[in-house]
Amino acid sequence: MEQNQNLKNNAQTLRKNMTKEEAHLWYQFLCRYPFRFRRQYVIGNYIADFYCHQAKLVVELDGSQHYSPEEKEYDQRRTNYLQSQGLFVLRFSNSDVMGRFRDVCEAIDMTAKERTAQNP
Repeated sequence: MEQNQNLKNNAQTLRKNMTKEEAHLWYQFLCRYPFRFRRQYVIGNYIADFYCHQAKLVVELDGSQHYSPEEKEYDQRRTNYLQSQGLFVLRFSNSDVMGRFRDVCEAIDMTAKERTAQNP
């Protein structure tokens, strides 16, 4: 999978400055998850919030800035690209992470297990 080398510095900065929702999901679930997830991982010309190579799974957390028409269009182009690379994209709002954390974790767990069963 190709990576835009210019985005690596941006990804590193984002890893150091996670949102509270990203930090909550990372430290309370993904960093201990049996399949390895990476934070702020460069895929092509995009930076995925969380990426699991084993499950070919991208998890995106969307703040309020993602709900403008322009951002929705950008997110759709981004999702289309990631899917064209054989990846599955799960998208959650920040309020989902903070208000329905268990449901978010269960959805990630179920999807990761399904994806790895399909692609051993």
